[in-house]
Amino acid sequence: MSNSTIALSAEGVALWMVVRDDGVPQVVHWGRDLPHADVDLEAATLAVEPPLADAGPDVPVRVSLLPESGSGFLGRPGVEGQRDGYGWSPHWRTDSVTVDGVEPGAAHSGGPAAVVVTAHDEDAGLGLRLEVELLPSGLVRTRASITNRSADPYSVEGVTPRLPVPPRATELLDFAGHWATERTPQRLPFAVGAHLREGRRGRTGFDAATVLHAGEAGFGFRTGEVWGVHVGWSGNHIHLAERLATGRWLGGGELLLPGEVVLAPDESYTSPWLYGSYGQGLDDLSRRFHAFVRSRDDYPVSRRPVTLNSWEAAYFNHDIDELLRLVDVGADVGVERFVLDDGWFGSRRDDTRGLGDWWVSPEVYPHGLHPLVNHVRGYGMQFGLWVEPEMVNLDSEVARAHPDWVLQVPGRLPPAQRQQYVLDLTNPDCFEYLRRSLVALLDEYAIDYLKWDHNRDLVDAGSVRNGGRPAVHEQTLATYRLMRELKAHQPGLEIESCSSGGARADLGIMEICDRIWVSDDTDAEERVRIQQGTLSLLPPELLGCHIGSSPSHQTGRQHSVAFRAATALVGHLGVEWDLRTVSAAELAELKSWIALYKGIRPLLHTGVVVRGDEPGLWLTGVVSTDARRAVYVVSATSAPLMETTFGRIRLAGLDPDRRYAVRPVVVDGPSAMPSLKAPWFGEPEGSQFVGIRASGAWLSGEGLAMPAMWPESPLVLLVRDV
Repeated sequence: MSNSTIALSAEGVALWMVVRDDGVPQVVHWGRDLPHADVDLEAATLAVEPPLADAGPDVPVRVSLLPESGSGFLGRPGVEGQRDGYGWSPHWRTDSVTVDGVEPGAAHSGGPAAVVVTAHDEDAGLGLRLEVELLPSGLVRTRASITNRSADPYSVEGVTPRLPVPPRATELLDFAGHWATERTPQRLPFAVGAHLREGRRGRTGFDAATVLHAGEAGFGFRTGEVWGVHVGWSGNHIHLAERLATGRWLGGGELLLPGEVVLAPDESYTSPWLYGSYGQGLDDLSRRFHAFVRSRDDYPVSRRPVTLNSWEAAYFNHDIDELLRLVDVGADVGVERFVLDDGWFGSRRDDTRGLGDWWVSPEVYPHGLHPLVNHVRGYGMQFGLWVEPEMVNLDSEVARAHPDWVLQVPGRLPPAQRQQYVLDLTNPDCFEYLRRSLVALLDEYAIDYLKWDHNRDLVDAGSVRNGGRPAVHEQTLATYRLMRELKAHQPGLEIESCSSGGARADLGIMEICDRIWVSDDTDAEERVRIQQGTLSLLPPELLGCHIGSSPSHQTGRQHSVAFRAATALVGHLGVEWDLRTVSAAELAELKSWIALYKGIRPLLHTGVVVRGDEPGLWLTGVVSTDARRAVYVVSATSAPLMETTFGRIRLAGLDPDRRYAVRPVVVDGPSAMPSLKAPWFGEPEGSQFVGIRASGAWLSGEGLAMPAMWPESPLVLLVRDV
């Protein structure tokens, strides 16, 4: 084939590539859209051609989407593997290129499209299929399939696609954390070398990078150019920022354990999707992820029901009469879905036993779950059930009958974690046992929703069936398959990805699941930060955000109903609170907050997210796609440091040419704070304030003076155009 240049653009983003017959595509521009013609593409290709350097190769080092050592690239190769010590440095020759299934010729320019490149390395005995897509949201994604075309096995050790970023990207931002502190941001310089984030937990992880960003120094939610990548995979993975003398790249892929993927003749391995997003500020970048997730064919478009989960109310103390009381109170305050958490099955009276025995406990529920399910259904509420199919206690019927179903290196068990171990879903008998058990529950009871937990890391995760070979890769694929088969068996079934909180939150699991449990930490002060970080990848309607207890079961802090409720507002709202013990006044206030959520959830779950953070102050807002309505939640987590108030808050995302009415929301209750006043609140009008009218240009540019807020208090603003 002859060389081809391809220029794609969508939603303000451009992806320009050149494909040569001696290699896979080289990205010459990924970033803001630019006016272009064929001559501009040629000029761009020449403009980024690296110069020859003293003591360097005598030919230009062109870095492709899968960088090759043989081209002179000195960083991490795009494809790593070997066949008994050979074929370890593939050099690809292109066979074909198509854009949306059509050969592009010498040049192609257009909108969003899918580019597919096939190539081979005859000496290495390998074939390649590389997919690169620019999606309608402006999101880029790419993955590669490696095929063994030799008679001898080929061990795949890593496939790490790479996207270039320009030299002005001098700062990195990703996330870290541990249990109950997911999505803690960390910034560092984009220094020479590799910033490598490895996830070896067998799940996405509390400490996952989530999105690895590179941007102009000091980039913020609405300032600075920023690029970000995310690996859509729920097992072991890597995110990589690499800077060499010849350039800077972001990349990622699956982290394969030794011998985990060995290709027999004609077998293939396909890497997970690497997603890349560009934006003018972090909100713009996140908006592209949100638009992509919302474009899923079976995306949950129905209203996101207010959910009451039983865990912090009952723990393992399942008493049918008390649970019926809990449902009664929940229905009165406006709950629309009741979820029965851990402890309903087998011998599961605590966390040391019963896990894996997926039948309703006759000891606790002598009439099965029918009385509870019927009671819930009688209120018109949905019924949900907690499960953890991938895990097992050794003190269980299934573990005693099938000890070989536990993932382990033969001859030793891995350390217990939360009193449990991992079942080998790559074993067909184990997989079928779980599928049949869960299908039986779905068939017997009217279950709308599974809270699917995953409470431990995969350590020493070998498959006894396969002689102890590592099984994380196949385990991840088997989990996806099990979830998909259950949803195919019962259309309309929703699944929540819960993993000790938010340890399995990625675009791989979210191709299937319908929301995540953001964190086990329901402390509102902690949740503000955790939820803002999670919004970097996922839109609000997928974030399980519950109004927790006070004092918090995780931190012991005490917060007002208002602070807890406002924090949970920008998400999929629920309740994680023993409502049987709550005063009448607090129940009335909770009912008002739930009513507020129901009134604004069509906006919350379709609009564009905007965020802000000032010292001691957090802003999370959602603006309708036509910029005619908006809601903002402002949270104070400390007192002002230098001034008497927090100064001004700017309402991002509004149309500068529109005029808006801004009204602070007052929810009556014992935690209402009369100190929350500012002159622009205007006169009282019934139980509310008149508010202020101003242009979008003023509100988003100059802003509004913040009232004298107490620490750990919220301010909710409703905005509509006039």
